[in-house]
Amino acid sequence: MKRFFARYWRILTRPSVHYSLGFLTLGGFIAGIIFWGGFNTAMEATNTEAFCVSCHEMQQPLEELKSTIHYTNRSGVRATCSDCHVPHDWTHKVARKMEASKEVWGWIFGTIDTEEKYEAKRLELARREWERLEANDSLECRNCHEFDSMDFTLQSERAARAHSTSLASGEATCIDCHKGIAHELPEMPPGHEANLRTSDDLVSWAARLEEEP
Repeated sequence: MKRFFARYWRILTRPSVHYSLGFLTLGGFIAGIIFWGGFNTAMEATNTEAFCVSCHEMQQPLEELKSTIHYTNRSGVRATCSDCHVPHDWTHKVARKMEASKEVWGWIFGTIDTEEKYEAKRLELARREWERLEANDSLECRNCHEFDSMDFTLQSERAARAHSTSLASGEATCIDCHKGIAHELPEMPPGHEANLRTSDDLVSWAARLEEEP
């Protein structure tokens, strides 16, 4: 028995080339599983609503969300922070997480740690999200809303016309018409109205659709 343990102790402490390769391969495989599992678990943990609102800076956006249909509705399906701010597919999700890591600096330095600071930054924060969603064709909206699954007969006439024409052709994307769907809209200073196509621009655009045959 002593020889048996002595032999395997020698293998472990002074393995041959073949054993070394085997141990390295197995060790690398196990380490890879542990790293991947830990990385994926951590990424999913940062996707939860509890994590997002754990910073008091996010309490105001949460209260705004609670008054919208995305939080309470007849179907009982609730959109959490990550549903609207993080893509679901893995590649885009990782890219978004890397981008969001820069926001940690804002938290460290208290960029929006008071209601007054938040209101002062509301327009800048909103424009950043609008531009991001315009650039990725409202990818986060499409986490839940599939164009191919829309039943236009269940939509209002205006919504059905907008979705079946401008959205279908790519002329417009979700965020063009649905700014302020989950949070209060910022006040637009003179000269910045073009950044908010949900007021007069949207009305005239919708009117144009209704005039078309």
